[in-house]
Amino acid sequence: MKFCTYFHEDNRRLGLVEGDRIVDLHKADPRADFIDMVSLIRGGEGAREAARVVAANPPAHACLDTDIVRLAAPLLPSTVLCAGSNYHAHNAEKAGAPLSGKEPEFFLKTADCVIGPEDGIVHDPALTSKLDCETELAIVIGREGRHIPEADALSHVFGYTVSNDVTARDRQVRRTPEGLVYYELGRGKAFDSSLPLGPVITTTDAVPDPQALMLRTRINGELRQEASTADMHWSCAALIHFFSINFTLKPGMVILTGTPAGTAWSVDAELGGKWQPAPGLVAATRYCLPGDKVESEIERIGTLRNTVIAEGAG
Repeated sequence: MKFCTYFHEDNRRLGLVEGDRIVDLHKADPRADFIDMVSLIRGGEGAREAARVVAANPPAHACLDTDIVRLAAPLLPSTVLCAGSNYHAHNAEKAGAPLSGKEPEFFLKTADCVIGPEDGIVHDPALTSKLDCETELAIVIGREGRHIPEADALSHVFGYTVSNDVTARDRQVRRTPEGLVYYELGRGKAFDSSLPLGPVITTTDAVPDPQALMLRTRINGELRQEASTADMHWSCAALIHFFSINFTLKPGMVILTGTPAGTAWSVDAELGGKWQPAPGLVAATRYCLPGDKVESEIERIGTLRNTVIAEGAG
């Protein structure tokens, strides 16, 4: 199943996506589990089964055409746990820090970073002149757990969505006077509009293997990234285990799983970029600027579209 959050008269509503229509779940069945996405996730298998019943025979008064609906981010997670340097090919194209590829690079984003489909990614020159975009598979946690064994990790997943880990490269990549590269993963990663999410959450029954999904990024129609999640250093299950050592993972938390090669960083020699040509991919000639249209696509989930806008334009 695919679930979304959409706006109705400035209110967020929970929707079930069925082809070219959205079913308002709370209108179809006014149970507490259908108030919003987190309530649905917390409702567990019982809530999902109730949604399947609605999907089998949705009432006409609860159905909307997708082309008249404005989608929101599927949810506003309080905690977003992020793993950097998690694709072999991305590590080969960039300046590596001492721990790159040796353990997940752990950083955080919050709900303050989140924007939804078609929302503007803000280009703020006071923050960065090197705004980069990274399509990533995002894991949505469905069941609470701490110290989760890797073998059991995927049973804690509700579903998956598309994310764009927007990054201020000139804030992220730093060097010591001796030339050692290190990353500042605070200001470089967490800021307004730095986490587009959506357009939907696809449940695990429709994604039997999260390590067998194709991921693509297009900027102004140019294919910048194309890779399989099989290229991850640490699998989704391994990352869930890793993060559960620090946190009790709770329903509605989100884990970002890293990005493959093809970022604008790869052509930035000043920051240690090392572009690796690949069939079909177009090398970036610059970082993102206002007016650029970004499409982040992941197989079985969908395409997340956003436009870069100037500070103050939104």
